[in-house]
Amino acid sequence: MAQVLVANTSARFTVTALANQLGHSGGAVGNACETLVARGQAERVSTNPRMYRATSATAAAAQRPAGPPPGAASAPQPSRPVPTRAPARSSSLGRPLPVTRPNGQTYHPRALAELPDVEALRRLREAGVPVLLYGPPGTGKTSLIEAAFPDLITVAGDGDTTVGDLIGEYTQDEHGGYAFVHGPLITAMREGRALLLDDATLISPKVLAALYPAMDGRRQIQVKAHKGETITAADGFYVVAGHNPGVHGAVLTEALASRFSVQVQVGSDYDLAASLKIDRTAVRIARRLAKLQEAGDIGWAPQLRELIAFQKIADVLGVDAAFANLVGIAPLEDRDTVAEIVTRATGRAVNALALGRQL
Repeated sequence: MAQVLVANTSARFTVTALANQLGHSGGAVGNACETLVARGQAERVSTNPRMYRATSATAAAAQRPAGPPPGAASAPQPSRPVPTRAPARSSSLGRPLPVTRPNGQTYHPRALAELPDVEALRRLREAGVPVLLYGPPGTGKTSLIEAAFPDLITVAGDGDTTVGDLIGEYTQDEHGGYAFVHGPLITAMREGRALLLDDATLISPKVLAALYPAMDGRRQIQVKAHKGETITAADGFYVVAGHNPGVHGAVLTEALASRFSVQVQVGSDYDLAASLKIDRTAVRIARRLAKLQEAGDIGWAPQLRELIAFQKIADVLGVDAAFANLVGIAPLEDRDTVAEIVTRATGRAVNALALGRQL
């Protein structure tokens, strides 16, 4: 890939043009381009369509020999080309290094089937095995998926999601006419990219039914709204979903569950919270509340997202305000229990964060 770009330093290449020149799938080529961009060894000059060109660092990438680095373990060969990043790197202590997400934040891999979770998801994608991640909001489901798949397209599901939101619909153009704009499902299928259905169980089963033919052996869908065209998934197309069981209206139907051969429970990693230098008392409180939640005594416990927010609030407004906010964000039915545990842990009465007297 780098050799093609560096041989034409002033040219701009679409994914399709590069795929035709190299003889590889569009998904694999697109992923390779994004990998070069992440390393600063190529530049993405447009997004619709995606176009790339060389940078001053592309020549160095073009001179690297193909194949894994010396001493690297050989990965199992996929049955078909799939766009994934290189295997997760490890530190000198043997721990996988953090992975940078598209928003610039880092994700710290966790264990899954004796592998770093990002590596496990990439292998499942290579094998064409769809994955459903389930657990409370804020536990890192979306973060993991973004870290594992740099070519990800995300659909934020809710009760108002329509078939048109997935497949596409006619939209008025600047001239007053109407043109069919393909949706994220079609884009992912054509480009061989990963598609995340976030909060998939909030989407109507009738809407999700439009997705199923793309996930089964046919790997095709028919766009009835646009001349009945048939879309066939390119190599690398992959569907992964997120499910929050405790959210009102989230229903994991048998039809949806049967499409995801692997279902992984995701909870908060409180050890990670401690290593991120989040207030130790806050982490202890979260652990205690999580045990009560697991026992069924309460319905809510702070997850990693809330603990990260806690530390940011503590840094800005002080730790007392952060603890008061922790009480305040608890559901009303659990707030008294949370306040009692926070008060006991801190040694002082803590109530929900609220405005005081006029200054």
